[in-house]
Amino acid sequence: MCKRKEGHKEEDGDLIPGADNKIVQEHAFQEPTSFHVIQMSSFVHNTYAQIQGSGWLDDLQIHGWDSDSGTAIFLKPWSKGNFSDAELTEVVEAFRVYFIKFTPVLQNRISEFELTYPFEIQAIGGCELQSGEITVSFLRGALGGVDFMSFQNDSCVPAAEGGSRAQKFCAILSEYQGISNIVQKLLLNTCPRFLLGILDAGKMELQRQVKPEAWLSSGPTPLPGHLLLVCHVSVFYPKPVWVMWMRGEQEHPETCQGDILPNADRKWNLRVTLDVVAGEEANLNCRVKHSSLGGQDIVLHWGHPTSTMVIILAIILPTFILLICLTLWYLRRWSYQIIQ
Repeated sequence: MCKRKEGHKEEDGDLIPGADNKIVQEHAFQEPTSFHVIQMSSFVHNTYAQIQGSGWLDDLQIHGWDSDSGTAIFLKPWSKGNFSDAELTEVVEAFRVYFIKFTPVLQNRISEFELTYPFEIQAIGGCELQSGEITVSFLRGALGGVDFMSFQNDSCVPAAEGGSRAQKFCAILSEYQGISNIVQKLLLNTCPRFLLGILDAGKMELQRQVKPEAWLSSGPTPLPGHLLLVCHVSVFYPKPVWVMWMRGEQEHPETCQGDILPNADRKWNLRVTLDVVAGEEANLNCRVKHSSLGGQDIVLHWGHPTSTMVIILAIILPTFILLICLTLWYLRRWSYQIIQ
């Protein structure tokens, strides 16, 4: 899937009033950064339901949930943030109470919601750090993968896709003020402080910098008389990166970016393409900006000896030299044995 690239924008944002602005500045290169909790509730029949919970910092899972014991699992040494044991106990207890109450409240209203077993409810809630300020906390719910409701201005708002069931759900939820209070406290008060604490406690790992490797190649010809130019950017960290095909110093508007995909070791890879008419590829280059480069962009010029050939030579040449050395050693050993 290819997405048209927009031009590079550098924006300054206000820092969070009352927050530790040093922490915000240290993590600005990773914006947007969010902490969110995902809830998956599977209702198999009227006597069995299973709830799964997990906590995520962007696309990195840092918490799990043990539904049997009703407690959180901390997957990173720093995933407790800077909260005290007492504060963590209070937060975990709030989630435990919420999960315990959520299931029977819903099961007792199955007929009102016009639901039939089995069904699944998904929810995601958290807060986001963007452009130096905490945005409004978010909470969205879905039924069977379809938008169902969201919280806006402390109120439950039914999604259009949810129809009358979503409207009934929000109306009934307003009757359970205790659940609403827990949710609002977690979203509006706890989440922003917890997010900043995690960023501070985990900064050694979160702020690691791995420089990208980049090279050019050609892809399958999209149309007769056209060329598909491909800029590969790989094994970089953190995830935010800016890659653009340029003509001279001007950004090419037809630059097309694929998805940023992860490696097993949590580094990232990206493929950015450009479809051009054959003969019009002169003066084209791919420019890569990344926080690990210290402002020294990678610039690869199409038509120059590109990194593709360099990489091939870097692999083949040492192997060829090693084979020659082994052959000479074997011949020398063989000659010595004959003399003996």
